[in-house]
Amino acid sequence: MSTTSIAQQIDDFNTGFEAQIGDRLAGVFAGEQEDLRADGIPAGALGVGDEAPDASLLTADGQTTSLSAALGGAVGVVVFYRGAWCPYCNITLRTYQQELIPALRERGAQLIAVSPQTPEGSAKITDDAALDFAVLSDPANALAEGFGIVTEPSADARAAHTELGFDVADSNADDTARIPFPSVYVIDAEGRIRFADIHVDYTTRTETDEIVRAVDALGHA
Repeated sequence: MSTTSIAQQIDDFNTGFEAQIGDRLAGVFAGEQEDLRADGIPAGALGVGDEAPDASLLTADGQTTSLSAALGGAVGVVVFYRGAWCPYCNITLRTYQQELIPALRERGAQLIAVSPQTPEGSAKITDDAALDFAVLSDPANALAEGFGIVTEPSADARAAHTELGFDVADSNADDTARIPFPSVYVIDAEGRIRFADIHVDYTTRTETDEIVRAVDALGHA
């Protein structure tokens, strides 16, 4: 299905990024990723068989909605991402737009992307990446908390972000640096989780073909 995997795209990006920021800052981020992998998936994270929680969300134009309203009783793929500032998120969402959306539409399923950033941030990534699916804001990570997947950058990583000219808290709707682990959930028409893939290392993501196989396992919606 994919000509270039997300993993390969990320590897290619990292080569240039690390050369650009230098060994010291690259080492900070590598250390953060190592710590995240060592800590593993949070004990309270929801998984296959659990009922998907609900929470109030905001559309890219600031209108109030919810996960259940966005799903509308159909099979849905819910993607938690960190924000428009995250290059790994941008690579992933662009790939999903190009390769996953057509496959999901053939199957009567939909894609919903959720982050704690402001609606303005959701609108920016929607426009910049020409996304043709719901991109919703989760103020204060209420939905991500329900799924049990909230984290935040380490103090060293935030200091490195500052050196690079940004702060996660400036992008988030609640002015904190709390973000979800990049995660993909396939939720069936009854609102139950049928596939869960949580990435504690934010440089890795769920490939398109994995998601399509999970949706196919449900039968066409």
